[in-house]
Formats: sequence, structure tokens, C-alpha cells
Amino acid sequence: MLKLTVKAGEYLLVGDEIKVVFTGGSSNNLHVLVDAPKSMNIVRSTALEKYGMAADPGNEVKHHKERELSPEAKEKIKAILMEERKKAKKAERAR
Repeated sequence: MLKLTVKAGEYLLVGDEIKVVFTGGSSNNLHVLVDAPKSMNIVRSTALEKYGMAADPGNEVKHHKERELSPEAKEKIKAILMEERKKAKKAERAR
């Protein structure tokens, strides 16, 4: 298990296909965005516990389509990703 301390706007890459972006939060909550292929089953542990299911293949929890993000949320996400791209380009130039 890996334990990390992150700041808002930082992200983790899991393999080549999964990106977890930390967008902030409070002492009791952490806000994350998960960018992964739609074929990946992503579910909260509380949902697994609620339905008495283990996180095993074949035990996927089916979800209904969620409502759209607000325009403000989309802009915030876009700004975070743009800033990360700028930082990456700047770091690449510094090499």
C-alpha cells in the first residue's frame, strides 16, 4: 500500500489508462476525479458494503447515469488540467 500527501491539482497515474486528480476537500472529505476507461468498474467501498458484495470480477455494481457536471465544475477541472499541462511542459523544457 502506498501512502501519499497531495495538494489540490496534483494527480496520480495508475498504469497507462487511469488518472486520479485531487481537487481539494476538507478535513473530513477529499474530492477526486477519476479518469479511466468506461470498461473499468469503479465503485466506493461503502457501496460494496451496502450491497454485501466483494470487489471481485462478476460483482460489478451497476450504476445509473449521473447528472451532468455544472459549468463551474467543468471550468474548474479544465483550469486544473491546463495548469498541470503547463507545469509538465515547463519541467520538460528544464531538462
